[in-house]
Amino acid sequence: MAMATALVWFRRDLRSYDHAALRYALEENDQVYCVFVFDTAILASLPKSDRRVEFIHHALVELDTSLRENGGALIVRHGNPVDEIPRLVASLGIDAVYVNRDDEPAAIARDDAVRRRCSGEFAKHGVAPAKRVGCAKPTLRAVSNWRDFKDQVIFEGPEVLTQAGKPFSVFTPYKNAWLRALVPTTLAPHAVDFTSLHLAKPLANERIPTLVELGFESTNLKSLNLPTGMSGAQSLFRDFTERIDDYAERRNFPAVKGPSYLSTHLRFGTISIRQLTAYAHAQPSGGAQTWLSELIWRDFYHAILWHNPHVIKGCFKPQFDLLKWDNAPDLLVAWQHGKTGYPLVDAAMRQLLQTGYMHNRLRMVAASFLCKDLGLDWRLGEAWFAEKLLDFDLAANNGGWQWAASTGCDAQPWFRIFNPVIQSEKFDTEGKFIRRYVPELAKVTSKRIHAPWLMSDDEQVQCGVQIGVDYPAPVIDHALARERTLARYKMALS
Repeated sequence: MAMATALVWFRRDLRSYDHAALRYALEENDQVYCVFVFDTAILASLPKSDRRVEFIHHALVELDTSLRENGGALIVRHGNPVDEIPRLVASLGIDAVYVNRDDEPAAIARDDAVRRRCSGEFAKHGVAPAKRVGCAKPTLRAVSNWRDFKDQVIFEGPEVLTQAGKPFSVFTPYKNAWLRALVPTTLAPHAVDFTSLHLAKPLANERIPTLVELGFESTNLKSLNLPTGMSGAQSLFRDFTERIDDYAERRNFPAVKGPSYLSTHLRFGTISIRQLTAYAHAQPSGGAQTWLSELIWRDFYHAILWHNPHVIKGCFKPQFDLLKWDNAPDLLVAWQHGKTGYPLVDAAMRQLLQTGYMHNRLRMVAASFLCKDLGLDWRLGEAWFAEKLLDFDLAANNGGWQWAASTGCDAQPWFRIFNPVIQSEKFDTEGKFIRRYVPELAKVTSKRIHAPWLMSDDEQVQCGVQIGVDYPAPVIDHALARERTLARYKMALS
């Protein structure tokens, strides 16, 4: 009987444990190759110092080491997956390709193209179509020689619906239905058994290309104290478990160590969403349950994108496509580079530029400021975050921006407008976070740091900062901007 040979294509699942595609490939085949493709169609639009490429590179090195310790290796290609995957299918005599699903529209289109090309290669070397897998395993869908699995979320779009069979558009009822749908097997890990010795031996001279060979350069990633790869993810997770009980009280304060800092690892799959969710679900503390809600928000936004791909370009609520946004490129640049004159907003934007990360509370503050103070289209901010965020995830980024702009899935009315000064006073009371990223204001008192333009000339001299010279005066008056925003939304709805 001929040996069955499989190819596992890694994408946003860069780990060798609790991995659905790798598990089933090893269980169902005699020989398994593993591949990652640096997609030139994606890389071409990135700056040469993109931290995400370096993060991925570190993750691949660790993944390759893990596979080699178990008799295999990672094949790494630099090109278009539509060409590279079928080429490997042909050259290695692959009988089936195994992947974990990616629900982004562009990824779905890419996979369709790769699957079609692979089908032609399978036909050339006489591989019969595989039997369709039944519905006994909701995590698995297999047609022909393309085997795809649920792995990056707990529940996919069509798995959590209203009693009428419709998609949810508000989070709380979605969360309640999500929790009702949860059964023990839902969070069971996909244990990867390497003892079968089915990993294919490394190809001759196979190695991971360097960043320079890929056309990129090292960044400040190492200095950011963000551990990389599977081991880095686990160290962050262990650290978070020691303070998860306090998560609800600490998560909104950017100067405090409150979040898990696992978002980048979730984005690239160096940690399992099942592992995190199972842990949070099992903990009784309010902090753990609050964090579980955040993980459910992640599923919710992925479901929104799956059911409503139009949100990539338009508003989730179509009536808000009629909003008339301002055209103010100078204000956009001021916001992007942290020079709006509103210290908390500026600190948030500078944190993003310097680290590729922004605290979640500040993402809401910065987004609200762009849309409802500066009057600029939410899509401009979404694009900036997409370019700069190390943990950029299309579904979460789009969902968060539309939430802030009141064009998305938000149960609150559109006239919710964050006051940037009040947010600063409430969540960075002593100005510790502001001083870290806006050093011009380092000597300003905690009383004045939230609205430094209110300082007298003498106070400015004492603090060593001249507003309008050393630090910008506010580019907009919040009270006036609020009135303009209310009028803007009323006009769109009239």
